[in-house]
Amino acid sequence: MGKIIAFANQKGGVGKTTTAINVAASLAVSELKTLLIDLDPQCNATTGLAEMFSQNGTTIYDILVREQPMSKGIKKTSLDFLDIVPSTNDLVGAEIELVGMMAREYQLRKCIKRQIKKYDFVLLDCPPSLGLLTLNALSTADSVLIPIQCEYFALEGLSQLLQTIRLVQRHLNPGLEIEGVLITMYDSRLNLSKQVVKEVKDYFDGKTFSTMIRRNVRLSEAPSFGKPILLYEANSPGAQDYLTLVQEMLERGSKETR
Repeated sequence: MGKIIAFANQKGGVGKTTTAINVAASLAVSELKTLLIDLDPQCNATTGLAEMFSQNGTTIYDILVREQPMSKGIKKTSLDFLDIVPSTNDLVGAEIELVGMMAREYQLRKCIKRQIKKYDFVLLDCPPSLGLLTLNALSTADSVLIPIQCEYFALEGLSQLLQTIRLVQRHLNPGLEIEGVLITMYDSRLNLSKQVVKEVKDYFDGKTFSTMIRRNVRLSEAPSFGKPILLYEANSPGAQDYLTLVQEMLERGSKETR
């Protein structure tokens, strides 16, 4: 059965969707069957892979709110081992429409149940908020990966996210774990970056990935071409960083299962 990882941080602009897209692509080129589900009404994961799949048909909104089968929303991409369930702007209304549903925090878990056995990894790109869509992701996931950018207010709001994770662990999903904390937009030339790394490692003792995603122009450009960095500029530092991150994730996972 596949592992479900939510990518979450209610602070915007931390590289959350960039990480979800590029971890998905890096897993796929490692020949691990991967499904990326775009749960963000801004649809950035969908547009970030737009050149790789047909965008017609069922979306995650139809699955969550109209209760269409998850199988109808899964689109094959041009990477053999990568599928995606896209999002549209309709998802903006899902937070309100889910409120009236029975067991609303488990709607995604219910929808995904039949598909999970087909994949090695299912990645959930959450919106930059702690609303019902993020709660659905955390209630469904085995673990949560938290990207944090190397900026002055890096740790701002994280206590609220951690409190939400603890509440989910207590009441909705006791098995939820922190997959790891990922430093993004790292620039070794800046003292600020080094200071933020120290603060994050002190705050998340033992949970911070050794791999850090370096600030990289090519990485910023890739989504506008509808491709992950591996297909846009495979030799760039960003592509190498995400491949290294996935290797670290897989090594951690193999140690945990021993």
